[in-house]
Amino acid sequence: MATSMARRFVAAACVAATAFALLAAPSSGQLDPHFYDKACPVALPTIRRVVEEAVAAEPRMGASLLRLHFHDCFVNGCDGSILLDDTPFFTGEKKASPNANSVRGFDVIDRIKAAVNAACRGNVVSCADIVAVAARDSVVALGGPSYNVPLGRRDARTASQAAANSSIPAPTFDLGRLASSFASHGLSLQDLVVLSGGHTLGFSRCTNFRDRLYNETAAALDGALAASLRAVCPRAAGSGDDNLAPLDPTPARFDGAAYFASLLRRRGVLHSDQQLFAGGLGATDALVRFYAANPDAFRRDFAEAMVRMASLGPLTGASGEIRYDCRKVNYS
Repeated sequence: MATSMARRFVAAACVAATAFALLAAPSSGQLDPHFYDKACPVALPTIRRVVEEAVAAEPRMGASLLRLHFHDCFVNGCDGSILLDDTPFFTGEKKASPNANSVRGFDVIDRIKAAVNAACRGNVVSCADIVAVAARDSVVALGGPSYNVPLGRRDARTASQAAANSSIPAPTFDLGRLASSFASHGLSLQDLVVLSGGHTLGFSRCTNFRDRLYNETAAALDGALAASLRAVCPRAAGSGDDNLAPLDPTPARFDGAAYFASLLRRRGVLHSDQQLFAGGLGATDALVRFYAANPDAFRRDFAEAMVRMASLGPLTGASGEIRYDCRKVNYS
């Protein structure tokens, strides 16, 4: 019975993902990994250099830049809107619930933008493209796979706090809501599992796992992990909210096998992560087992899923602009 329900869940999710993909996914011809080859051939090496410097100084920054890209793409497409400060005309995304006191790396993007503008001798590379390439270079700097980033995005001239609040999947989501969120962006159940594997890098704030820690049953959370998390995350809301815990045993090394193996042992820090493995009966359990045992397949599939995500809803052609300052629209 449970197996039958799981199969129906996967089938429904696949149908939904296909339908939304027709609406949400851009055509492959809109973006091109070689977009800057003639306009500024030193652009990508310049981005890589600044990212490598930032990650060497603080390895956690690699995970932060990856997450910045994810949160940008899931709100009206990969358009750099997450970088915009509030203005009298709109309230931006930085203070949205999923981002406030959480998303970081804006200063690194500023440094990259200044370095790229100097190297290109002009305002050539969009902030949206910088975010996408910086995410790839962060993954590589921490031992992950490289991939060709599709380029040619232009920058949004507005942002939406409301859209950020409604579009970014929360760490408290169950599998059904996670699948629906990804399907609404044209991403499949497999994309959900693979991109969640990005949590092989970085840390989580106490406020994002407190409910799982104190309100879920002992059967849902490994006892040893629970004890270690209680040491950094008090029960009382507002106490220690920003205290950090690693999302997997190797938070500064891209090691998908460690992340997925943690889920097999009920050691997912976030509720949303552990939802990917339900002990053999869940719709995504087989994928978690597969990637735990096949790290090379995970690296390959992660790279492909990142390209799909990086292609969501780009502004191209005459749409948008190329910002001089990633924090504000031109001539504002």
